[in-house]
This record gives sequence, structure tokens and C-alpha cells, in this order.
Amino acid sequence: QVQLVESGGGLVQAGGSLRLSCAASERTFSTYRVGWFRQAPGKEREFVAAIPWSGGRTDYADSVKGRFTISTDYAKKTVYLQMNSLKPEDTAVYYCAATKSYYEVQINYDYWGQGTQVTVSS
Repeated sequence: QVQLVESGGGLVQAGGSLRLSCAASERTFSTYRVGWFRQAPGKEREFVAAIPWSGGRTDYADSVKGRFTISTDYAKKTVYLQMNSLKPEDTAVYYCAATKSYYEVQINYDYWGQGTQVTVSS
């Protein structure tokens, strides 16, 4: 069982930055890709970004392109989400997730973390 633990959330002013981390508790060779999702109050969970554990191609939601950067440290089994130029609409619970699928980028994730709150004040 792959366990994912997020950290790094908090309260930040608009225009500020935060870096989220997600650590896997065991070897991740059984999953191919790791991603970040978010869910704001009263809204459905949405895709934010994804990357293969080994690095390479990254995918982003249009709403975060140019502001967020996803990266991995395979040796540490950790994925990061650097969030710059934060906006109040980025306020949400951010979830880390991992998928065994090679083809799926935004759906069909197999494992999920517990989430970390990000609040951006105006």
C-alpha cells in the first residue's frame, strides 16, 4: 500500500508563494505518475498538475500554468508543488495522488493523501 503524506500548506497573502511536499511511505515503482489536485469549499475536486515519478513531461491545469511548478525527487520518494503568484481563488485543500496508469494524467488515480489546506488572503 502506498501512503502519501502532504505538508507545506498554510495561510499566505495574495501574490505570495508556498511549496507543498508529498512524501510516499514506500517504494513507488508500483505507481507511474504522481499528481496534485485541489478542492475548494462547495466545488468539485479538480486536477492541478502531474508528473511521472521519474520526471519528464509535466501537465498543468490552465488556471495554474506559469505560476505553479511540479517536480519530483525520486530518491526521496517526494513530489513538490511550488506555487507562486498565489490568488484567493487558489484557496483549497490540496491533495497528492498517485496512479499506476501510464496513459491517464487527470483521472483514475489509485492512491490519495489526506490533504493540506492552502488559504490565500486578498
